[in-house]
Amino acid sequence: MSRPLDSSLDTSGPAGAPRRLRRAMDARHLVMIALGGVIGSGLFLSSGYTIHQAGPLGAVLAYLLGAFVVWLVMVCLGELAVTYPVSGSLHIYAARTMGPATGFTTAWLYWLCWVVALGSEFTASGILMQRWFPNVEVWVWCIVFAGVLFTLNAISARVFGETEFWFALIKVVAIVALIVLGTMAIFGFTPLSSEPHAAVGLSNFATPDGLLPAGLGGVLITSLAVFYAFSGAELVGVAAGETKDPGRNIPRALRSTVLRLLVLFVGSIVVIAALLPYEQAGLSSSPFVDVFEYVGVPYAADIMNFVVITALLSVGNSGLYSCARMLFSLAEEGYAPRAFTRLTRRGIPMVALLVSLAIGLVSLISSVIAAETVYLVLVSIAGFAAVAVWMSIVAAQFFHRRQFVRDGGDVSTLAFRTPLYPLVPILAFVLLTASIVAIAFDENQVAALYFGIPFVGLCYLFFWLRYGRKGVTPVRRDEEAPLD
Repeated sequence: MSRPLDSSLDTSGPAGAPRRLRRAMDARHLVMIALGGVIGSGLFLSSGYTIHQAGPLGAVLAYLLGAFVVWLVMVCLGELAVTYPVSGSLHIYAARTMGPATGFTTAWLYWLCWVVALGSEFTASGILMQRWFPNVEVWVWCIVFAGVLFTLNAISARVFGETEFWFALIKVVAIVALIVLGTMAIFGFTPLSSEPHAAVGLSNFATPDGLLPAGLGGVLITSLAVFYAFSGAELVGVAAGETKDPGRNIPRALRSTVLRLLVLFVGSIVVIAALLPYEQAGLSSSPFVDVFEYVGVPYAADIMNFVVITALLSVGNSGLYSCARMLFSLAEEGYAPRAFTRLTRRGIPMVALLVSLAIGLVSLISSVIAAETVYLVLVSIAGFAAVAVWMSIVAAQFFHRRQFVRDGGDVSTLAFRTPLYPLVPILAFVLLTASIVAIAFDENQVAALYFGIPFVGLCYLFFWLRYGRKGVTPVRRDEEAPLD
């Protein structure tokens, strides 16, 4: 039976010091980890479909709404992450404020979300590689990419952070290039193109069916997919236990992440919507390829193929990191096998890393041999988890602050505090709940409710049967989290 760590246990390494997760990452690493988890195929490949569904203005409004919800969640996350700066801490927030069963459920939802993502990222990367290597099977690339990401995660947290920084930078450069060159093209300036283009301005926003061809309903339905597109920003909280000076770097990273996501996502959607007729956007290729070809960028398709592969590997890299830290954190709390707390000399939870990668590959296999059964269930639960975990974050902040004040705490002493409390967490929870309810009216996403809600119920039931209502006695951890 799993049990909590004995805080008096001497887990000294060769030099006699406790082996711990190492605080090796700066604010810039946190920002790029969050961007790496967010910016993926959803923006590079599916943004055109979003414009096609909601219309140019509708898509922009949906992304603005998504960015606003991200800000609400992130300012709630900031207060919690500074208060509990431990690795895999998303479920710690829920456990400390709403009970261990809720923390347990949050952890497994989030872990499953990223495990399923691993399999899909490997598969998509392998398919894209066939553009250049058509005779190499997709499964070969899946194994190669799995080995690469495992190596990057197994060396040290700082190597992971540096790699994710450069992975994410490639994506950011591509988006900035699209915004700059696309903005120039909107005003008729295309120096790279051999064919002159007249200035289009915002004429494509005025569609034959009006500014909102799909109505407000189209905006709301599209916003569901946009919420999922922004998921990954919360990785700042997962990495809190390996961040230098969390009281200073976490708030800086949160503010920077929200601002950059707003500029990059909304800016690119505005440019794409202005240059591409919404009836054709994203129906045959990536809208990024279409815009780059429009402005005259040579080898646009090959460049974007490289960028998208990098984006997929970046998301997979962040996902594998998140999975390992979540298992490690669960084990430290006493709700997963104790073996997951074992660290290498460089502070890497190796067993948790190996198990997460192995289950990710099982997910990949299920997508081939059981796509309509096992994999459908996994993908549905993962989609549900993206919003459910955000709901747990904002609810945890609400209850944390309320308890802090009840215990006589002075809010002004908090290193980071959520503004406009309690409006911010309540508004965020309402908007996220509305998105969950709206899933029932979208036949393409309703399976998330069919499988997601029963999965949550099973997690609670298992916890109560295995650990009782109160769970195991929580262990107070310091910022460095001494481990086995």
